[in-house]
Amino acid sequence: MWVLALAVGVPPWAATEDPEDPYGFGSWEARELDGGLYTFRYGYTRNIFIVTDDGVIVTDPISRDAATRLREEIRAVTDQPVRYVVYSHEHWDHVLGAQVFVDEGAKVVSHEACVPFFERRSHPDLVMPHQTFDGNHEIELGGRTLELIHLGRNHGECLVVMRPGGTRKLFIVDLVTAHRTPLGPLPDYHLPEYLESLRAIEAMDFDWMIGGHGPALAPRDAVTERREYLEALMAEVRRLLDEGMHWRAVPDAVELDEFAHLGGFDQNLRDNALRIALYFQMGW
Repeated sequence: MWVLALAVGVPPWAATEDPEDPYGFGSWEARELDGGLYTFRYGYTRNIFIVTDDGVIVTDPISRDAATRLREEIRAVTDQPVRYVVYSHEHWDHVLGAQVFVDEGAKVVSHEACVPFFERRSHPDLVMPHQTFDGNHEIELGGRTLELIHLGRNHGECLVVMRPGGTRKLFIVDLVTAHRTPLGPLPDYHLPEYLESLRAIEAMDFDWMIGGHGPALAPRDAVTERREYLEALMAEVRRLLDEGMHWRAVPDAVELDEFAHLGGFDQNLRDNALRIALYFQMGW
């Protein structure tokens, strides 16, 4: 695979992926987004890493195999060691494989609210964090910074949005996959808090988002698009329930044609609606 420098202007991969292989199964690549700021994609999952004169900050290692491939990509651009591995949140599809970097001296960092989940849901490829923090946090290395912003419960308990210093970009994992509907059953999403977090992100000063899944870059209005979809779907489900429809019938009755352009709409709408109907009926 390769490391591709960002050209002037918006590159063709900024808002789209290969339509023949949208999940990128079996492939990986690293791309430079700004001076020293890279994104690494392994299959359909991506992270960011920051190269400095004093070492490298890596975010989500994804898996043991992904981390091994990522280490190769980092070595292609610098001989500096990885100093920090930062977990975005607690879910295994993002945080396994950090031992690859711990073996060369890296410290694993996460929000402290991740630890109870890790203790309950251990995995042989999970490295427990060496350093935790409460609230927000900033990592400084080699004159660069990575701001970690905890917005409370949303997707899980400990998710942080990351802002690489000196850029107009946010790394947003799982809260938004640009131009797509959410994963079918909305697993481990706390719906009211999720919407609050999206509104908080909309209020932040940035131009581009880097997603934990999906395209390498997307404009900030992808956050608004996700929030508007969820609000519209919740309002429609609430309307149908208030009219006396049984919650089991709601998914087949929901129509949101104004969002039919979103990726995964046909596959995910029914499951999204069922999850929201259960929330209104049962409070979860």
